Amino acid sequence: MTEPLPPKRPRIPGSGLAKGLAVTLRTMTKKSVTAQYPDTQPGLPPRTRGVIGLFEENCTVCMLCARECPDWCIYIDSHKETVPAAAPGGRERSRNVLDRFAIDFALCMYCGICIEVCPFDALFWSPEFEYAETDIRDLTHERDKLREWMWTVPAPPALDPRAEEPKEVAAARKTADKLAAAQAEPLEES
Repeated sequence: MTEPLPPKRPRIPGSGLAKGLAVTLRTMTKKSVTAQYPDTQPGLPPRTRGVIGLFEENCTVCMLCARECPDWCIYIDSHKETVPAAAPGGRERSRNVLDRFAIDFALCMYCGICIEVCPFDALFWSPEFEYAETDIRDLTHERDKLREWMWTVPAPPALDPRAEEPKEVAAARKTADKLAAAQAEPLEES
């Protein structure tokens, strides 16, 4: 069985118009909060996604960012260099050297996958958002521009003081304490 519908209220002619005018009058009496953008910079949240900054020293040219990018907007070129042996009798090693790192922001959809997959923390979100160009071909930014944006990246949030110390830090501290104790022993014997 279905329940009967409640009776409809009779509509007063012009009530919708009166409600609309009431909203308009309330809005007209409030002070405007428009920020005049070029003159006043907006206060952005700390994790704003503006552009991608490149910390070139951490890039090992592993190409993970370029392979995982769904838009294929990251262009990387590199070459191999031979590094001499660290110890006499050791063998030479080869390493990749970054020649070109560019991101086409005309194609980029700002998904952040490249930043997430980078195992060496070479890519970061920068809150910089003023990078408009008059020509779409100029939206491909090379590594020099990406490096400039790296210095606008905010510092990471502080760790929770109640959190336990990372294993790597604890192991390094333990080793440093052992070395300090070993160096102190010969001084005590003499």
